[in-house]
Amino acid sequence: MRRDAFKVFRPIQTRWADNDVYGHVNNVVYYSWFDTAVNGWLIEGGALDIHHGETIGLVVHTHCHYFAPLAFPQRVEAGIRVLHAGSSSVRYQVGLFAQGDTHTAAWGEFVHVYVRRDNRRPTKLPQQLQQLLETTE
Repeated sequence: MRRDAFKVFRPIQTRWADNDVYGHVNNVVYYSWFDTAVNGWLIEGGALDIHHGETIGLVVHTHCHYFAPLAFPQRVEAGIRVLHAGSSSVRYQVGLFAQGDTHTAAWGEFVHVYVRRDNRRPTKLPQQLQQLLETTE
């Protein structure tokens, strides 16, 4: 997948502990990066308040396709785009690029269901979230 498929990017610094015995970032770390990229973007965009907000996003599905290894001390850039926004859920696509590369080293999907903090029941996407999601189109 090409870099130009994404409008929103978040930097990720690999850590020494991310590498596994095979000398590259372990597959489970990629899922952490998806979570970090999407939630960091939502928090900085004012669409998610993880401490006091009435609405929170719970991950209900994620998967990843791997194409090229990444390893410490590389810098990674996570491209984010919205594939589908429903009434209470969002399906994001996250592309992971070695810094400056034009093609993904990996890409995956990440689905949030937005729920009320107090009862964990699905709720309508807040307006501020809907507005931020539109910036990826």
